[in-house]
Amino acid sequence: MADRSAGDGRTAGTVTGAAAGADSTTEIGRRVLRLRTERGFTQRQLAEPAYTAAYVSTLEAGKVRPSEAALRHLADRLGVSYEELTTGRSPRDATRLRAAVTDARRALATGAAEDAAELFAEVRDEAERLGFAEERGAALLGLGDCALETGELTVARDHFEAVERLLAGEPLPRRIPAIRGRAVAHLLAGELRYSCYLLESAIDELNASGLHDPYALLLLYTAAIAPYMDMGAHARAVRAAELALALAPSVDDPGLIARMHRGVARTLIAEGRTAEADASLAKAQELYEQLRIHTDLAHCHWMRGYVHAQDGNLERAERELRTARDMLASKRAALFTVQVEVELADVLRRRGRTADAEALLLPLLARTPAEGAADAPREPEAAADEVGLTADRGAVHAGGAHRLLGLIADERGDAEAAEEHYCAALSLLERTGAAGDLADLCRLLGDLLRREGRLEAAMDAYRTGLGHRAAPGTTTLGPAPAEPPM
Repeated sequence: MADRSAGDGRTAGTVTGAAAGADSTTEIGRRVLRLRTERGFTQRQLAEPAYTAAYVSTLEAGKVRPSEAALRHLADRLGVSYEELTTGRSPRDATRLRAAVTDARRALATGAAEDAAELFAEVRDEAERLGFAEERGAALLGLGDCALETGELTVARDHFEAVERLLAGEPLPRRIPAIRGRAVAHLLAGELRYSCYLLESAIDELNASGLHDPYALLLLYTAAIAPYMDMGAHARAVRAAELALALAPSVDDPGLIARMHRGVARTLIAEGRTAEADASLAKAQELYEQLRIHTDLAHCHWMRGYVHAQDGNLERAERELRTARDMLASKRAALFTVQVEVELADVLRRRGRTADAEALLLPLLARTPAEGAADAPREPEAAADEVGLTADRGAVHAGGAHRLLGLIADERGDAEAAEEHYCAALSLLERTGAAGDLADLCRLLGDLLRREGRLEAAMDAYRTGLGHRAAPGTTTLGPAPAEPPM
């Protein structure tokens, strides 16, 4: 998409006798002619008392570049703003486009991502035509969020990168929502290290430059918790949660505060503080219910299901996960839906319903967007949307699905199938750097190989697992990012 923002946001008076950032002489002349005709003025009526009809005629023909004083006189006579006359951009258009962005955001909040994407696309196109960079950036950001919701990760990254290019000359805090969006897209694709790199680099740049914007920092620290946890960098996740909690009182955004509570709950779960984690999620859920943000509310049910599963309350866990899954499926949040199904399958297996768990998992790994309609019949909770898990789309959960299928095969004595699934999971997770999951998987594979009498292969698996557990709480990213003054 062509970037037309070069003349946006500039003020008049920096070019001799002309408007800075104004359109060409010909375009201004045509605009004056159109507005004068619409209002029924003669050239003399428009020109007087400061100018002549001949001057207006010459200007309308594009043969003279008007001075700033002349443009301000004509704008006043025509009843438009100086900016609208010189650039064709009306403040009313900006207000209308911002209202349209708000409507699209509201549609996305209710879970109607596809409808919201259509609204954002309309705003993007009109903002580009009119040359409104800020509104175009807001629309592109919304399109990226919609693509995250529907699991179109490459599309999402493209939109977020377009926002960053559009705002390249703006202060860093303006670009942080797009950077955060791009990091989330990489996280969902299973690129955990790169997700951390993007977030930590932005944090360092903000703090090093003295731009301690509380909203931007809270957005980044909250987003960093998930990749830290998946990589086994528990100490960094806890510190990010602590900093997020400290920043929260300075931020007036209930949606972001709710998202922060969800992230903090992950660190509490890892510490075994399940009651506190559930309380944190209850705060987030209350905010989402007030804001009517349906998809994020589904994520709260998802996380609460995970909390109950960790606490051993499998019946409540299944109920929460089914609620989350149904809410996400109804809004066609395809990638999130299948990720919930993996965790639901784990609960079903632990409840002794291995056949149900297997029936839920197998189609998730077999399905692709083009092949979904041809899948074998699935139980109702598995028929969410025609999207599956792959190496570049939900890789962590794809590895988790193979791990569960390996456990099921192992429990029924099918060592060959178990090894196949464990190795598939290992291949997926090694690409992501999900240290804790990798260590556990290597233990399972080592135990299987040892029972089979393949001691040398078992030792290799154990050594691999120990390598992933060698430095708990760390990543391969180097020193932790600088912290803001609190």
